[in-house]
Amino acid sequence: MLNLVEWTRLEPWRVARARTDRGESVIVKWAGPHVDGRHTDAWRLRTEVAALRFLADDLRVDLAPRVLAEDLRAERVILQDLAPRVALDGLLRRDGVVTHAPRLEAFARARGELGAVTAGHAELYYRRRRLLGPVDPEADRLGHVTRLRRESSSQAEALGVPLTGAVERELARALDVLADPGPFLALSNGDPETNNVLVRTDGPADARLIDFEFAGFTHALHDAVCLYVPGPAWMWVGGSATPPQVGDVYRRALAAGVPQAEDDRLYGTALAAACVAFALARLSRRHRLDERPAGDDSRAQLVTSLEAAASAAREHLPYLTALCLHLAEALRRRWPDADVDTAALAPYTPRRR
Repeated sequence: MLNLVEWTRLEPWRVARARTDRGESVIVKWAGPHVDGRHTDAWRLRTEVAALRFLADDLRVDLAPRVLAEDLRAERVILQDLAPRVALDGLLRRDGVVTHAPRLEAFARARGELGAVTAGHAELYYRRRRLLGPVDPEADRLGHVTRLRRESSSQAEALGVPLTGAVERELARALDVLADPGPFLALSNGDPETNNVLVRTDGPADARLIDFEFAGFTHALHDAVCLYVPGPAWMWVGGSATPPQVGDVYRRALAAGVPQAEDDRLYGTALAAACVAFALARLSRRHRLDERPAGDDSRAQLVTSLEAAASAAREHLPYLTALCLHLAEALRRRWPDADVDTAALAPYTPRRR
C-alpha cells in the first residue's frame, strides 16, 4: 500500500509528482481524453500498465519506469519517478543537437534495445494484456497500413499525383513488408519521439522510455523512423550536424536480438517502407492544414516529412522516393508559404506551435 501525502501536477500532462508517507518520490498518472481517438481512456491506461509490467516483471529489463501500484477502476497508476532525468526534446530545443549528441545516441540505443529484448515475446505480452481487457494484436501490428492501402491512391490523386502501376506495386510491396514483420515483430510504445525518452544531463544518459499508452507489437523499424523523418515537434531531423551514427546505433542495438537487422536488404527495405508509410499517413492531415493561416509551420513540416522520407527510401524504394518528392512539390505549389529550403534547416529545428 502506498500512501500519498502531497503531490504537484506537472502541467500540461495528466501527471503529478507525489511524495509517499515514507518520503519516496513517485509519479501519479491518470486517464483522460487524447487527440488520437482510436481507444478509450481506460484502454490506454491498461495498455501502459501491461506493457510496463511486461518489461519489468516478465523480461526483467530496465528500459522504462516500473509500475508501483495501479487502481484501474479509478483509472490511476503510480510509477517509478525517473528524476533527475529530463525529456530529451527539451534539451534539443534549448541547446541544439551538437551539445546533446550522446543523449540522442542513447535514445536511439534504447529504442533498438526495446525491439531487441521484446522480439519473439508477443504472446507473452498479449497474455498479460488480455488479463486487463480486450485487445486486438492484428490492429497493433498493422497500425496505419490498412488505412494507407485504402486511401493512399485517392490522397495522391487529390494533389494531382496519380499513382502509376509501378508506384502502386512498390507501395503494395512496402506495406506488405510492414504488415508481416516476421522476426522484426517487436514492442513499440506507439509514440517513438524524443519527448518520450528521459535522460540524465550529467554523466551517462541512462535513457528510459516513457508513455506506453499506445504500446503494441508491430514492425520494429517503425521505431527508427523518428531518426530520419521529422515527427510532429520538428521541422527537420537530418543534416550534417546530426551525428551520422545515430541510425547505426539503433540498428546495432536491434541486431543484438534480431540478427536479421544485419541484412542490408531486409533492413534497408523495411526502414524505407516505414519512413514512407509515416509520411504518407501524415498526408491525411492536408485538409486541416488547408484551413490554417499562411505561414503555419505545420504546412512546411508536411513538405519536409515527405522529402525526408524520400531521402530515406532512395536506395531501396525508388518509385516511392519519386512519389514522395512529387507530393512535396505539389504541396509547395498549393501552399507557397511552405516552399521551405530543407538544406537551410538545422537538425532538430523545432516546429513553432
